[in-house]
Amino acid sequence: MILCRTIAELKNELIQIKKSNDNATIGLVPTMGFLHEGHASLMRQSVSENTASVLSIFVNPMQFGPNEDFERYPRDEARDLAIAKENGIDIVFMPDVEEMYPSKPRTSVIVSQLTDRLCGASRPGHFDGVGLVVSKLFHLVQPDRAYFGMKDAQQLAVIQQMTDDLNIPVEIVPCPIVREPDGLALSSRNVYLSAEQRQQAVVLSQSLTLSKDWVKEKDITPQELLARVKAKINEASQADIDYVEWLTYPSLELPALNEPIAVQSGKFILALAVKFGSTRLIDNALFVPTTEVNDHV
Repeated sequence: MILCRTIAELKNELIQIKKSNDNATIGLVPTMGFLHEGHASLMRQSVSENTASVLSIFVNPMQFGPNEDFERYPRDEARDLAIAKENGIDIVFMPDVEEMYPSKPRTSVIVSQLTDRLCGASRPGHFDGVGLVVSKLFHLVQPDRAYFGMKDAQQLAVIQQMTDDLNIPVEIVPCPIVREPDGLALSSRNVYLSAEQRQQAVVLSQSLTLSKDWVKEKDITPQELLARVKAKINEASQADIDYVEWLTYPSLELPALNEPIAVQSGKFILALAVKFGSTRLIDNALFVPTTEVNDHV
């Protein structure tokens, strides 16, 4: 495994891969580090589907708001490199902020409408920063495939839209949410939770699991479903709901909330964001009415 800290080093290693195999395919797994099994599952899928796999580790300041946790975002370089090596990564690209942004960027990559709801509404400018850094990584690595977890379902939809709109020649590969044995979705931010908050946070996955049965009720509407999910989450005394929304996916549009789910067509997402203390967790489930529900919970 090769560690590249500069763009020049990265480009040189990619050139060598292409020189050694004209038909080589490159997989990219973009991360902000502090890796866990969710990231590892993306790495393994990339390794299984490509000639070489690149893992990027970069805590991107452009996607953090002024009151968010950029400085305290967890970092563990040695552990991350060990996990990358264990999972077969060929190149780790780990630049510092000055390497990625030698001067303040004057370019934004804005995906409209898809960013108006969910995390985009509560974190203004967040997805502009995501779009910019992912666009930079796509141009630097020029991967054939890029791997993203479904836990950040809005991010995945935004990146797919950006890729389509700009005709970027990369296949976006969605990967299932990876969970702890008790159901909590893996996240680098889980380390911020106190013992009590960690225990209560399982209410997110529990509410999604219950929703799989609730949507099968003949006359239930999205409005009633959302009310039940909120009531379940509020059973946790430390839960502070940011949003609970039912939207089309991946277009993230608001459907008819008073129309029975059973008569609606297409794919939908039930998306949650809930704070426990200062730690904000997200989770989601995908649904296709009238068919067996959801392979991501």
